[in-house]
Amino acid sequence: MRIGMVGLGRMGANMVRRLLKGGHECVAHDRSPEAVQAAAAAGARAAQSLGELVSALPAPRAVWLMVPAAIVDSVLAELRPLLQAGDIVIDGGNSHYHDDIRRAEQLRPLGIHCIDVGTSGGVLGFEQGYCLMIGGEADVVASLEPIFATLSPGGRMPAAARPGAAAPGGQAGQQSSSAAMGYLYCGPHGAGHFVKMVHNGIEYGLMAAYAEGLNLLAHADAGLQKAEIDAETTPLADPRLFQYQLDVGAIAELWRHGSIISSRLLDLAAAALAKDSKLQRFGGRVSDSGEGRWTVQAAIEVGVPAYVLSAALYSRFESRGRAEFADKLLSAMRLGFGGHLEKPA
Repeated sequence: MRIGMVGLGRMGANMVRRLLKGGHECVAHDRSPEAVQAAAAAGARAAQSLGELVSALPAPRAVWLMVPAAIVDSVLAELRPLLQAGDIVIDGGNSHYHDDIRRAEQLRPLGIHCIDVGTSGGVLGFEQGYCLMIGGEADVVASLEPIFATLSPGGRMPAAARPGAAAPGGQAGQQSSSAAMGYLYCGPHGAGHFVKMVHNGIEYGLMAAYAEGLNLLAHADAGLQKAEIDAETTPLADPRLFQYQLDVGAIAELWRHGSIISSRLLDLAAAALAKDSKLQRFGGRVSDSGEGRWTVQAAIEVGVPAYVLSAALYSRFESRGRAEFADKLLSAMRLGFGGHLEKPA
C-alpha cells in the first residue's frame, strides 16, 4: 500500500522505516527539512508540503498524522481542503478521544474518514513493532489492515485475516488473532484512543510502583546513617533492621529474569541503572502528556475507583515542584502551633 506520513519525530520516522521494510510505499512530510531528507534517504518519497504529499498519493488517500495532540486540529485545517471524499485521515498520536469523536463528526459531511490509532512502542518500535489500538468505521479500518499488520509486533496479518482464509469463531476470532499479533480494532470513533488513554494511565501506575520500590531498596541502609537526635526527627525504632547496602541496579537486573514483575518498563529501569547507578543525569522532574489526567477524569465520570492511577498522576505533579507552596504552608502551621523550625535541606 501507499500511505502518507505527516510528522517524522521519534516515532513517525521509525514507523516510515518499518513500513518501507515491510514493502509499503511512503510519502513523508515534516516541518523539518532534515527529517524529510532522512526519510527520503531511507526510501520514502519526500514531500516538502502537505499539498505535495496529497498529490503524491493515489485516491482514495490514506494520511497518517504522527504529530503532538495540540497541533492535530491545525494540521487538519490545512489538510482538509486538499482531501476529497473517500480519503482517510489516521491520527496515531495521543489525542483525547473526545476530539476523535468531534473530528469525525466534522469530516463526515465531506465524506472524509477519520481513524484514531493509539500507538505504543516508543523509540523501540522500529525493531520490535508497535502495539496499535484502533477506533473508527470498521470497514475503513479493515481496508488499512495491511498497514496496521506491518507496524505491529507480529509484522504480518494473522492467518485468519488473509484472503480466502476462514476465521475461526467469525469476527471475534479475527479480533482475537489480530490482538495476538499486536493490533486490535477496538470500536467506533474514539475507542482506540480511549484504550490508549487507559493504557498510559496504567503505565503511570506501573512506573510509580517500580520507582517507589527501588527507592525503598536504595534507602535500606538507613540504620547505618548517623541519626540526628532532636524533636524534628523521627528515630528508627531499631537501626539494626536497616543495615543493607544493596546494589539496586543488580536487583533490577535480577528481577528481569524469571520474576513475576518482569516487564519492558523494568528492562528500561535496569538499563538506566546499569549506565549510572545514581541517575545523576536526571533531575527528577516527571512530565505528564495528558493521558493520565484523562484516565482519572474518565474514572470520576463513570464512578470507577482508580486509586493507584490517581496517586501516580499526583506524584508527577509533585515532582515538578507543584507542591512547594503547600509544603511551605505545612511548615508555617507547624511553626505556629509548636514552634517547630524547618531543618536545613
